[in-house]
Amino acid sequence: MTENELLAVLRLQHAPNIGDVTAKKLISHCGSPAAVFTDKLQQLQKIDGVGTYTVRGLHDAEHREAAEAELRYITDNDIAYAYFTDPDYPNYLKHCIDGPVLLFKRGNINLEGRKIISIVGTRKITSYGSALCEELIEALSPLNPIIVSGFAYGVDICAQRAALKHDLQTIGCLAHGLNQIYPKVHAKYTSDIEKNGGFMTEFWSTSNPDRENFLKRNRIIAGMAEATIVIESAERGGSLVTADIANSYNRDVFAFPGRAKDNYSTGCNNLIKQQKAHMITSAADLLYMLGWDIEQQQKTVQKQLFVELEGDEQTIYDYLQKKGKQQLDSIALECQLPIFKVSSTLLNMEMKGVIRPLPGKLFEAI
Repeated sequence: MTENELLAVLRLQHAPNIGDVTAKKLISHCGSPAAVFTDKLQQLQKIDGVGTYTVRGLHDAEHREAAEAELRYITDNDIAYAYFTDPDYPNYLKHCIDGPVLLFKRGNINLEGRKIISIVGTRKITSYGSALCEELIEALSPLNPIIVSGFAYGVDICAQRAALKHDLQTIGCLAHGLNQIYPKVHAKYTSDIEKNGGFMTEFWSTSNPDRENFLKRNRIIAGMAEATIVIESAERGGSLVTADIANSYNRDVFAFPGRAKDNYSTGCNNLIKQQKAHMITSAADLLYMLGWDIEQQQKTVQKQLFVELEGDEQTIYDYLQKKGKQQLDSIALECQLPIFKVSSTLLNMEMKGVIRPLPGKLFEAI
């Protein structure tokens, strides 16, 4: 996306009467974000579902000035982003009518060909909920899924810490811009998450973690995953909103049941009772209902491990196994091989299925 097109998207985002659904409608009709601002307002008003009120003030200077300021922030801080038609935009989220037109991201996020699940729940997690969360993620780890959550207190951070523990990619969906972290106490986890996963948000650097932003970001948590799992929840809470949104997207929702009078089991029990969620008591239930096969995955990995490697391939593979994700230059330096030789060797290894490339010119052993 060119800088001019990005500026146009930001202008649409700042316009008060244009949400993601309408923005996509305008872009589709006009052919590009920039073309929205070159078409006559009279023509835009005739688009089904748009009208005079929607486009009123579209060309106001305040929207352009705000967009230009945010564009400078994006450029100056090298902020990565995914437009809703880009290949690296979350595939499941592309099918959500109200998915964000633009997502900002940070870290080493690689969604290609990966199973994605969202895990949500109360901010006041109990020891029972913590045990369920950790056992679930440990049991799922052979499938190498991506764990998505909201980086909040309670179930969210429990799930993301468990993902890190089992070397799973995890993504935190934020309710504010990438220029800050909320809650601040979780800042100590950001570095580890960005090494294997990262953060996503639709919010600008000028956005604060306001209540309405948390509710809005829940659609991203629900929308980018194949399934949403509720660990614990009181009778009301953001996790139940996420479950409702996932249902509206025709995604699978699962909930762990709890004792009838436990406060933080009420929400899960109600989801199950109202048939808004499938009841699960273990990872085996989840795997059965989603049709995921851990045994087949393990056989595939086992087969990959016994691929015959040649001299330089074995050297590089052993290095990556020991050091984890590494950049091309580091591999060449530490393995004492010329870069051109490393590049061709890595390509051969990728074809054999023993390594995979990651964003940021990183490589890791499988």
